[in-house]
Amino acid sequence: MPKLKTHKGAASRFRVTGGGKIMRMYGSRNNFRRKKRGPVNVLYSRTVEVASSHTKLVRRLLAGQG
Repeated sequence: MPKLKTHKGAASRFRVTGGGKIMRMYGSRNNFRRKKRGPVNVLYSRTVEVASSHTKLVRRLLAGQG
């Protein structure tokens, strides 16, 4: 069976922690940052764990990352 390749679009969007959790950033953070409230902009800089219903799919996309 051939090796699975890493999906590069997913690799730029998701990170795997040392404990195996898959982390993502919030969306909609590039447009109209000036108009958004300060506390909202602070939230955009944080990472969030991927929902449990999506972890299986994301792990398959990140298969070649070791």
